[in-house]
Amino acid sequence: MAEPQVVASLHAAAGGDRRRLWRAAIKWPMYSVAVMPALVVAGGLLGQGPGLRWGQLGLFLLAAVLLLAWENLTNDVFDSDTGVDRSGKPHSLVNLTGRRDRIALAGSLCLLAGLALMALVAWRSQPSVLLLVLACCGIGYLYQGPPFRLGYRGLGEPLCWLAFGPLATAAALQALALVPADNLWPRALQLGSGPALATTLVLFCSHFHQVEQDAAHGKRSPVVRLGTARAAALVPWAVAGTLALELLPLLAGAWPPTVLLALAGLPAATALIGLLQVHHPTPARVAGSKFVALRFQAINGLGLALGLALGPLLLGR
Repeated sequence: MAEPQVVASLHAAAGGDRRRLWRAAIKWPMYSVAVMPALVVAGGLLGQGPGLRWGQLGLFLLAAVLLLAWENLTNDVFDSDTGVDRSGKPHSLVNLTGRRDRIALAGSLCLLAGLALMALVAWRSQPSVLLLVLACCGIGYLYQGPPFRLGYRGLGEPLCWLAFGPLATAAALQALALVPADNLWPRALQLGSGPALATTLVLFCSHFHQVEQDAAHGKRSPVVRLGTARAAALVPWAVAGTLALELLPLLAGAWPPTVLLALAGLPAATALIGLLQVHHPTPARVAGSKFVALRFQAINGLGLALGLALGPLLLGR
């Protein structure tokens, strides 16, 4: 349980704006990263066959949201144990409520509900769906949970790409296709690699405003290791990598030209690059950089999904 005096001081420092703190704690825009693998797969199945199981899509999306809620809740719990959130994160749910036990219980309930829904999805499609989702959950625990806490060793970004890229995409392909997907792993890599890199960029940008707190508590994030200047210089490469992975199948003739809708995320990417290049050393100015990255991730991913789905319709194929 968080110390009462710490909770009180955090509330006072935040000006008592509890509603704003709760909005920041719930982090509802972040659930874009949970649903994107399934949405991109749905676009691919609608546009390139073999067709989409709509009921499965609804169940998969709800389960994905519940599992990310587990990830977010337990992240607050585990970070409260290390102390990294104690002074610099007034919107941590543990700090807001002062009840670590209740947040941990809520996280466990979200995990159980999400896995139960995924088990139903797997029962109606392929058993491998549940195994792939369990692998994603295992990666999530390795990232944040004791004794591993691989995110504290700077390994969170590759783990994020793996979970939200090939693993989640392969699970969605198995769950949503009307018939079992051919060439599962090549197709999962093709569909999921670019959007997963955009998701990884969101995690990467979440470190910029808390370098001092992370370093003080032994959290060696990539931004702590590189410094804010060198880390900011990597952001344009991450954006370029995302777009390259999404446009290469177009150049190879595998995807329709309508996938260029993914480029609708470029204004948000440009804003993110400019923000971090100029203000990377100033935590207060870059505190919202992960939400700018999230805007790029959401618009880019939705554009790609729509482009895949609408291509045959608009091009008369």
